[in-house]
Amino acid sequence: MMDDRSKSLLKTLIEHYIADGQPVGSRALSKFSGLDLSAATIRNVMADLEEMGFVASPHTSAGRIPTDKGYRHFVDSITPQGVLAAEEASQVGDFFKGTHGRLEDLLRHTTTLLANITHHTAVVVGPEAEKTTVLAVHISRVTPRSATVVVVLSNHNVENETIQMSEDISDNHIASAVQHVSRHLVARSLGDISSVPSTNDAHVDAVCFATINALSRHRNDQPVFVGGASSLANAFDAVDVVRDVLSTIEQQFVVVTLLQDLLDRGLSVAIGAEHGVEPLSACSVVVSPVMADGEIVGSVGVLGPTRMNYPQALTTVEVVSEQLGRHIAEGVS
Repeated sequence: MMDDRSKSLLKTLIEHYIADGQPVGSRALSKFSGLDLSAATIRNVMADLEEMGFVASPHTSAGRIPTDKGYRHFVDSITPQGVLAAEEASQVGDFFKGTHGRLEDLLRHTTTLLANITHHTAVVVGPEAEKTTVLAVHISRVTPRSATVVVVLSNHNVENETIQMSEDISDNHIASAVQHVSRHLVARSLGDISSVPSTNDAHVDAVCFATINALSRHRNDQPVFVGGASSLANAFDAVDVVRDVLSTIEQQFVVVTLLQDLLDRGLSVAIGAEHGVEPLSACSVVVSPVMADGEIVGSVGVLGPTRMNYPQALTTVEVVSEQLGRHIAEGVS
């Protein structure tokens, strides 16, 4: 059990180490902690903290660095301010005021925004297509043997697919197919759509079948965007660590599962091995759900080295996820 003096010194050590990445010695702790303690007393406290597993001593230095356990204590003891610095708040505000267009573009640009502010790798996961409902269906002929199916979804995304048709299908057949498909698809979940009843017109049924088949490709879609991967590469000296980290974040399923698992466990921060993804054991993850109309529709997170600025990362992720959810709920365009 740590006393207040030990907690204060640990906090000072972690903040100092986050700032410059160098092991922190007794002299620096005496200078920055604001405590009237002798160097001998500070060394004794550091020895106790090391014995408890909160700090470690690199072989090349007399100073100490935080361990994952130390970071965990630090994170659990801080309260995110919920307010960004003026410059960062301006970036976020200007971004969401000026963003228009497709949901996919919003998510992609949000990833870039988050990576630029935190200087870490950013991940944005959008709404699953399976959970969205169909708002409108349009089919337009492109050539005598092909047409474009356009579907507007409740997550504000628009999907486009090309379907093939026989030349004897007329524009009237296509119009009838649009009416029939719309009657059975609009307001239904994309994940529930597998077929529509027959119209007893082979040509219309052919267009309907091709449309349903094209939409089936999007049932399990969940847009995932990763930005700022180079930040992770610059954060580690060991080539094998960089290779493992970059290889892992390229696997979208792993990233989505990781963020969802943390949210399911009620975590906003996972430090080092806490998240259970071994190739990312040198990283920490900060995540926040994206809420729209009272429902979780995605997630926003950053991945960085365990030596990250946790207060800034927590606040940024929280603010961006809140703004993104509000933007999705109000409509992207």
